[in-house]
Amino acid sequence: MTNSTLGLLRHGQTDWNIDLRLQGTTDIAMNQIGIEQIQTASKHLDQGWDVILSSPIGRARQSAEIVAAQIGISEIAIEPLLLERAFGIGEGLTYAEWGEKFSKLDDIPGAESKASVEKRARDLLAHIESNYSGARVLAVSHGALIRFVLSEVSNGTIPPAGERLQNASLHLLHHRGSWELEGWKPQPLGSDSVQ
Repeated sequence: MTNSTLGLLRHGQTDWNIDLRLQGTTDIAMNQIGIEQIQTASKHLDQGWDVILSSPIGRARQSAEIVAAQIGISEIAIEPLLLERAFGIGEGLTYAEWGEKFSKLDDIPGAESKASVEKRARDLLAHIESNYSGARVLAVSHGALIRFVLSEVSNGTIPPAGERLQNASLHLLHHRGSWELEGWKPQPLGSDSVQ
């Protein structure tokens, strides 16, 4: 039986987050508030992480770099399984705009299917279990991918439908024979208010 911990940290805020635009794999940088969110979050993280993994997308990589500097980890491993869900030609559209044009996200040309992201979430958990057994792994990723991982571990109960994962929120999972979610905390780490 392994005794691993996986922390899923969402990157800091971007301007597209404010505008409620589909970001997907478009490389949108964090804004100043996002940088400050991650700086605050990193001060509230304990020092006991063994490794930091990051999505290849810049907003996640920059978040991981800020955290790594704060908690004293010198190297970040880039992990493609942590990529955000691709939204094809919908990237850049507001939620209202894509909702007018398409009935669901799977209908957007070029979008990664729900089934594909669900499989990637399972693959990520298996990857952590087999390659980081017994370790405390902090993984910096994106809202949609984190939602799918949480849903996989909670049998579809977390996050609740319509509930947004805030930027710089941290979600802890533990593997003790199987993956379990420690708790549901959608607000930014180190903040008492939803931003």
